[in-house]
Amino acid sequence: MTTQTDRLSIVAPRERAAAAPPEARGLARDEVRLLVAGAELAHARFRELPDQLRPGDLVVVNNSATMCAAVDATLDGEPVVLHFSTWLDDGRWVVEVRTTQRTPYPAQRLTPGTALHVPGAAAILRGPWLPGAQRLWVADISTDVPRLLAAYGRPITYSYVPHRWSASYYATVFGRVPGSAEMPSAARPFTERLVLDLIASGIAFTPITLHTGVSSAESGEPPSPERFVVPTATARLVNTTKAAGGRVVAVGTTVTRALETAADPSGQVHAADGWTDLVLGADRTARVVDGLITGWHAPGASHLDLLVAVAGEQKVAAVYAVAVDAGYLWHEFGDSALLFGAGT
Repeated sequence: MTTQTDRLSIVAPRERAAAAPPEARGLARDEVRLLVAGAELAHARFRELPDQLRPGDLVVVNNSATMCAAVDATLDGEPVVLHFSTWLDDGRWVVEVRTTQRTPYPAQRLTPGTALHVPGAAAILRGPWLPGAQRLWVADISTDVPRLLAAYGRPITYSYVPHRWSASYYATVFGRVPGSAEMPSAARPFTERLVLDLIASGIAFTPITLHTGVSSAESGEPPSPERFVVPTATARLVNTTKAAGGRVVAVGTTVTRALETAADPSGQVHAADGWTDLVLGADRTARVVDGLITGWHAPGASHLDLLVAVAGEQKVAAVYAVAVDAGYLWHEFGDSALLFGAGT
């Protein structure tokens, strides 16, 4: 499967991965860098966001809270890590098996019926979740998973973050509804003070809920289906904002996916909930979202196709080139970008 962003030739230097939260670098959350891509490119700090938006704009946030979704397990006596991605309607869970070095577990060693042991319980793999992919498995879990995660879980991390940071570092100011396997990280730089500054500037906020799954997709693997809710009040605010000439600014690809799933072909948003398998890109561009606040994603990530859906391939390529040259930091503890679509 070739993605739109396979053609962007984005190269992210390994040393640009943010190995620790900005707090460990002596910065407040809202002091990370912000690259703004409107009619022109501009460098700012995230706390200067009120200067980049206009009265009457609407900021849509994800109120999903991050679970401690990584649990130590054993597979045939071998230590491994089990990542809990999402729960299914029949009570089973979608999981990912990782090595203790936080790399993908060899797919050829996982088969239906494989048993993993977690504290006080077992996880039995039943079959791959996504057609043609071997990374995510549907599993029967012989215990109450939320209780298991509360007692033994920790935040999911990858090899570019060598230290284990506590759950508070993976919480956003908007998180209220537990359910995300990984932090909806575009919202991490927001602070309560910044939210108040934005409101005082005439900028409104409204929530959606989208529970993120694990993000370490195989090459060519489409985005996983995710649970979402777009409330009636949010749909109404989005529609009235656009009718009044305001801009709808999504905080993260999760918000963008939820809003665009709930939009009809004319761009009207309706209350909706359930699962979304929407894939956004050059062939299905944004109908609702005018601007997107986002972190910096690894080359090949499906998130990049979603950025193209909002801002266009040319702008995304230009922004990433500038970010590399200017030393912006990547991943959930890194810097941010604000991308506007054409004509905004």
